[in-house]
Amino acid sequence: MGGATVLRLAERALADPRLTEGADATWNLLLCLDPDGLRRNERWLTGPYTLGHHFRNFFRPGFLEQPEWLPDGAAAAALPETRALLALQDELRPFLQCSLHGVDVGGGFVELTHDLPGLDRRVAGIAGRLGIPRELGAYDALYWPGLGPAVYRIPPPHRRDLAAAITEAAVESTWYHPHRYGTVTAVVEAPMWGVPAVGDGSPHADAEAELRSVSRTLREDTRVLRGLTARIRPYLSGVPDAARLLAPVDDYLLVCPGLADAWDPDCRNDSAHPLPPMDTAGLTALRLAGRRLALRTAGLLHQLVTRAGRDPAGALPELDRLIDARCADYRDALGARWITVARQAEYQTRVVLAAFALAARRTPEPSRSGEPGWGSGAAVPMQRE
Repeated sequence: MGGATVLRLAERALADPRLTEGADATWNLLLCLDPDGLRRNERWLTGPYTLGHHFRNFFRPGFLEQPEWLPDGAAAAALPETRALLALQDELRPFLQCSLHGVDVGGGFVELTHDLPGLDRRVAGIAGRLGIPRELGAYDALYWPGLGPAVYRIPPPHRRDLAAAITEAAVESTWYHPHRYGTVTAVVEAPMWGVPAVGDGSPHADAEAELRSVSRTLREDTRVLRGLTARIRPYLSGVPDAARLLAPVDDYLLVCPGLADAWDPDCRNDSAHPLPPMDTAGLTALRLAGRRLALRTAGLLHQLVTRAGRDPAGALPELDRLIDARCADYRDALGARWITVARQAEYQTRVVLAAFALAARRTPEPSRSGEPGWGSGAAVPMQRE
């Protein structure tokens, strides 16, 4: 999604001098941060745009191979893509950085390293005009403070174990790296399939029953997927890209049991890490997240078996059943509907332009280095002339 939005932003910036000379700003556009990851998603990018086709061909790198994360700090960044982005941030010291993300199923939302007052109202207007649901209880920001409906504050990074880093993501990142320059980072999420209930802030009729159901389903799916992974793994020798497809599978299987317990009102320790109050939007987001973890894991295993060219473990029928059942839940129970690529890109473009307009008016803040700064953030950096 980000690549399509970047091209649209380039067209807008070239056509409207108010975005460049008139704002005393330069746009630096990075078409793709993770070309290897994009290449491995090519099988679904041309359609058909169905949930089943998407998840059977989906790829996302394991946590340690996602270019935006710095689990061991910037100095230890291993991926060349990460080092290139860090060098760009250090050179440009942008006042605004936008990291462009696509949400598979759910709604649109924004995560900020600094508040941009008024952005929530602009996002509401943009989403309303384009028919994009706003995600009012985004799972990605479950424990993060809200800055307004569908706008969340990214907390400062701190050390944590791998499972917590994967699920909570408040670790060192390329989002926070230019914080020292006063950069504002805006992570702009645009949905591919929209689910109206993620924008429903009303109380749920029985929140605890829904949490138990979400947790029970995630536990059962994890049990099935663990067994299938164990059956499949011995037959993967020589399968192209097997290690890279297994890395996210192992990540998902690592975090799923802890998440199921954390969400279950009969298991979780509220004094340690309590869930925030859960309305319909938040509970829908958790349901989407639990199904997403299972679907991504099953889809990656499906690719592994398919690439092996044989199925001695007899796993494909079980994987197909799980994928079909969870996609049906998205489509039939939650009403997930495809949003055209043009509408996704227009939504993301307008949100970036809104963030730009607000960030460009911010009062400069001193940075930790003592040099002038402009706020906090990642993949479309804007700098002053």
